[in-house]
Amino acid sequence: MTPERRAVNGNRKPSPDEVADDLRTRIRTGVLKSGDQLPTQAVLAEEFGVERGVIRLALQRLQGDGLLTAVTRGAPPRVASPASSEAPIQTAAGLGPRILGAFESDDVRIDAICLTAESLTLALAEPLQHIRAGWLSPSSVKVRVMLPARDLELAFPRRAEPKKGDQGVHKRWLALRNSQGHVLKHNLEALRSTRDLDVEVTMRALPFTPPVKLYLLNGTEALFAYYTVEKREEVIEGSPTELFDVLGSDSTLFRFEATAGVRDQLFVAQSVAWFESLWNTIATELVLGT
Repeated sequence: MTPERRAVNGNRKPSPDEVADDLRTRIRTGVLKSGDQLPTQAVLAEEFGVERGVIRLALQRLQGDGLLTAVTRGAPPRVASPASSEAPIQTAAGLGPRILGAFESDDVRIDAICLTAESLTLALAEPLQHIRAGWLSPSSVKVRVMLPARDLELAFPRRAEPKKGDQGVHKRWLALRNSQGHVLKHNLEALRSTRDLDVEVTMRALPFTPPVKLYLLNGTEALFAYYTVEKREEVIEGSPTELFDVLGSDSTLFRFEATAGVRDQLFVAQSVAWFESLWNTIATELVLGT
């Protein structure tokens, strides 16, 4: 168990969930790799200062997550292969836990390309609460976000049947982009005064509508989802309006981890390179409207 976690727990013995969280972090960060055999339950029980029953329950939780092979009283389990460990999941359900895991690093780095930053803002709520409570204590948090430019003619959302001079759909998107951006910046930057953290939040504008959303966590993990466009009706400025729109929270999130094999390693590296190329070339300063 890490010194930080011991400091939080004090003399209290960790629960099965806390032991599982610690081992889950080792698997996620590559300390324990696919195919590695875990230490015996006796060794783990001594390390964590708990009874073997606690270790057995923790391992069963990890097996239930698909992270370990069968847990028995015989040979220690092994870390499961990436192919069987995690299936794609809806953004609303999958992004939060991954962001929370990223905040266990000493230096947190999150880069994102998205349409409004709404999903990212929601996903940050739990790790920020954990920092305020003292359960997480990173030294620095750096967040970079790229969003569509203010005056861009968006591919989506937009009216299904264009109406000259009607800016209602665009105004609604812009208001959401600005409000979510303000909340994200405020919540993160507030950590400077409450926890004296090194916090940096930077946003830039893209000259195109991103067809996908991408989240890069600490440079070692990429979360990727397609925006699926649908035609639907919504009341905008008091009138029913048919529009082409997306629901980013419902999009399917695919996870790639640099420690999970050559395919994932290359995808993460290319995603990081793509983000940096946009950030350093065609992306421009983004000033959120008031």
